[in-house]
This record gives sequence, structure tokens and C-alpha cells, in this order.
Amino acid sequence: MSRSKVVVLVSGGMDSVAALYHTQAEHPVVGALSFDYGSKHNHKEIPLAAYHCERLGVPHRVIPLSFINELFASDLLQSGGAIPDGHYEELTMKQTVVPFRNGIMLSIAGGYAESVGAQGLIIAAHAGDHAIYPDCREAFMQAMGEAIRLGTYAEIQLLRPFIHFSKAQIAARGHELGVDFAKTWSCYKGQEIHCGTCGTCVERREAFAVAGIPDPTVYASVAPLPAKPVTS
Repeated sequence: MSRSKVVVLVSGGMDSVAALYHTQAEHPVVGALSFDYGSKHNHKEIPLAAYHCERLGVPHRVIPLSFINELFASDLLQSGGAIPDGHYEELTMKQTVVPFRNGIMLSIAGGYAESVGAQGLIIAAHAGDHAIYPDCREAFMQAMGEAIRLGTYAEIQLLRPFIHFSKAQIAARGHELGVDFAKTWSCYKGQEIHCGTCGTCVERREAFAVAGIPDPTVYASVAPLPAKPVTS
């Protein structure tokens, strides 16, 4: 899909921001979408998404989805319980799953993409997205991509440029593109600074370490990273 107009989903996290820069080097980006769905960290992420879009001259829209916080059960939401600490592949991370979140957001984004004359929709799914999240699994993404294609006159394509990248490779690619990762947000707790101990902070810290590039993030804790859980 060479040089086609695309829309990028940009949460303000390191993956989606890197995807925005990566995509702009290859396609005309006609829009970027962020979703305010009531997560504990939306207020930290979204201003950073806006910052990068403005820096790159990409039109940015924030779509409010307050019903998710009001009606859905997840500890990631302001209406939910405490965010667990530990490795990002621990089963406790299931507490942070927002039911069908990607399905809802991709459906909206597909309609928006067609409305602004795009032919593609970019999501920063990567090889490290694990099975705890049903709407990150390959079968779901394949099915959702086909639904978006079949459900739009423009046959919008769901593109995942990082699908074979690890988190560390995304960090390296972003670094290569000049992404200021200090202006991205990962921590699910959404406090003043990154906690350093929740699953997303652990994943972020590990990515920079494995990539061998400086981590500009300020963490409340830089305790040793937890071991990956043993699966039977």
C-alpha cells in the first residue's frame, strides 16, 4: 500500500507515537485519533499525543467515550480498582483488560478514516502484545481488519507496521526517528510520574534496557525488574 493516505491511532504511549513517526515517513497522514475512555492514565497520555501530532503537523482529534468508564468493568478505568504491580505477562494483568476496547476504537476509526478520504488505518500492535488481551490476538486483528475492509466503500486496510517488532525494536526505531520518548506515557496508574513497578512500566523499562538506548523516563521506583512468569 504505497503512499496511500492513512489515519493513525495515537494514544500517547511509546508504541503509538513511534508508529506515528514511522508512518509519516512512508505515507501522508491525514489524521490521528486519541480516545478519552476514562482510563486512569488518559489525562497523562492524550496531551502527549497532541504534542507529537502538532510537532508533525498532523490533524489530531480526541474522541470521548465516557460510557466505557461508566459501564465497563476494568481496573484500568477510573471506576475500577487498583492497578497491579509486577511483570506485564502476569495473570494479574487481566484486571486491566477493558472489554473489547480495540474493537470499539477500531470501528470508530474505520468510519473516520473513510470520512477523511484515507485508505488505511494504522495501529501500533506489536509482537509483544500477549494473549492476556483478547483484542490484541492475531485472530481478532485479522477478523477486525477484514470487517473494516468489507464495511467501507474505500475498503480501508488495517495496517500494523510493528506487528513483527518487539517492544525493544520499537524503542530503537523511535530513537532512530528522533522520537522524544520523555514525551510519551506508559504507566497505567496515571500519577505525577511513572511508578516504575506496574506491568506497563516494567515493559517500558525492559524495552529501553534491551534496546541499549537511554531511558529518559523519571520513575518513582527503579527496583530490579521482576522475572517473567513461568508458564506450564
